[in-house]
Amino acid sequence: MLYQRFLRFRKKGTGRTIIKQALNLTVLFLLLSCKTEYQKLEETELASGKVENGLFLGLELKMSKKKFFETCWELNKQGVLVNGASELSVVYSLDMPSGNAAKMQFYPDFFEDNIYLMPMEFSYEGWAPWNEELSADKLLEDTIVLLEEWYGEGFIEVSNEDRTQVAFVKMDGNRRIRVFKKHLSRVRAEIVDLPVQKKME
Repeated sequence: MLYQRFLRFRKKGTGRTIIKQALNLTVLFLLLSCKTEYQKLEETELASGKVENGLFLGLELKMSKKKFFETCWELNKQGVLVNGASELSVVYSLDMPSGNAAKMQFYPDFFEDNIYLMPMEFSYEGWAPWNEELSADKLLEDTIVLLEEWYGEGFIEVSNEDRTQVAFVKMDGNRRIRVFKKHLSRVRAEIVDLPVQKKME
């Protein structure tokens, strides 16, 4: 009698263990399958095999350093571009979709002498801390609209858990565009050839 109770107890314990293991596996599967919207977007675009290298003003991802300097020099002679004084040392003056005058400073990063990353910083010409119409929030909205005109719609918002870091991202095949507020008066955009960046990591 005692032996039979012991066997029943062992069977019950084994059942509970199996159920617990099954639950653990289910939770693990759910965690692995809960990809973010951005992760799904990245996987889909990279798997598509589509190649989008266009930047702006005739510049492109994968453009050689020599060709970049030649293109910028020609645009400089035409008065389209001027030299800047910062890390992003080429300046392009433009009117934003809002009608506000702005400057875009840029200078690419190269991998094996070809452009793989193009950082850009936007700022309004008449920015002042008390001018709410030219705030960083307005500039961010303006920059996204501008980039949608250049590259098409499809930006999604991504952020960390406490939303202290927020960016807007668009992907077309290999090309990822990321836009975020950098400063009270500046918005930064980064266009990267993502497969090349991953290769470098």
